[in-house]
Amino acid sequence: MKQLILCVTLAVSALPACAAQPATTSSAAAFQPAQLRNFTRSQLAIERQGGRDTLQIWLAQTSEEQQQGLMFIQQLPADYGMLFVLGAARPMSMWMKNTYVSLDMLFVDARGRITHIVERAKPLSEDIISSGGEVAGVLEIAGGEVQRRGIRVGDRLIHAVFVGKN
Repeated sequence: MKQLILCVTLAVSALPACAAQPATTSSAAAFQPAQLRNFTRSQLAIERQGGRDTLQIWLAQTSEEQQQGLMFIQQLPADYGMLFVLGAARPMSMWMKNTYVSLDMLFVDARGRITHIVERAKPLSEDIISSGGEVAGVLEIAGGEVQRRGIRVGDRLIHAVFVGKN
């Protein structure tokens, strides 16, 4: 009986320590701004000469989602981004109005190949950012990540929207 009481006492005393552990931000569900709660979430990989990176992304598929994008987001962790999926390849223009974080923009063709990169787009700017030609999508990631990861034109995004287009 004493052993049972001792076991129960030890188990109960350990609970508060476990409950006090902070949540880790590496979990896919850890970072979820309210503005993006209705966006589809997914994973995407960037294949580059120096390796491969996996990101948690939101998909901007409808015109309403694409108009909203990452506007009003106060922070964007390094392993997160938003993929704008266009119905057909076309020239794309973007801006940073109501976007509070600096972004790197990776413009891609229908096969997921990066055709143009704009680094560290200025927050809150209404300057037009051009794709530099026809693209099938745009990946927005935190400003500075292109340089930090060594991402270059010609690298490739791996995601289901590009499957079968190699």
